Amino acid sequence: MKPWVTLATAEAPDGKPIELRQRGHEFLIRADGLDLMSSDDDCSSKALASLGLAPLKRPARRILIGGLGMGFTLRAALDHAGPDAEVEVAELVGAVAEWNRGALGAVANRPLQDARTRVFVGDVCDRIAKSAKTPWDAILLDVDNGPDALAHDANERLYGPKGLALAHAALIPGGVLAVWSFSDDRSFTKRCRRAGFAARIERVSASRKGRGRHHFIWVAQR
Repeated sequence: MKPWVTLATAEAPDGKPIELRQRGHEFLIRADGLDLMSSDDDCSSKALASLGLAPLKRPARRILIGGLGMGFTLRAALDHAGPDAEVEVAELVGAVAEWNRGALGAVANRPLQDARTRVFVGDVCDRIAKSAKTPWDAILLDVDNGPDALAHDANERLYGPKGLALAHAALIPGGVLAVWSFSDDRSFTKRCRRAGFAARIERVSASRKGRGRHHFIWVAQR
């Protein structure tokens, strides 16, 4: 088996190291020694967009994505959105956006080159908090490893009662908050419902290679 090669390194705002690695055709992003995402695990990232946008019953006009990753959720959102849609992705680590313009670009068919895409380098919480006057049709969150498996402690505020209340206020009536997670945290379902969402959780395949692993996606509609 070929060894992993480190292509680039960066530092998150909390000081933890971020790495981009490659082994053959597979890419991997790691944060502080933890695997965050692999290019082979694209199924659940794409499902975040398809499940999150399906309840709208029409092409979304305004979509906010928290976490660029390898671009799979962004690519799927663009494929589901209308030709005049605005799709903004908030990425905390600017280097990740640069990796998607470079070594990772072809992995998700270069979604950053789509004219409908905007990139905000910063915390998605800040974008959500400032969105009440121009609400979103959908907010798709693929931040960290989900509500209960955080690599960065600061992301906890996104999944707590205050963060959910802000997300609820930032959506149009009938808008959808969809959340990707490495694991099934039933308490998060309860927090979503207390925040005023009709929430359910979906179990989805992690990889197109059928490795038997699964991830979880909450679909919470205002």
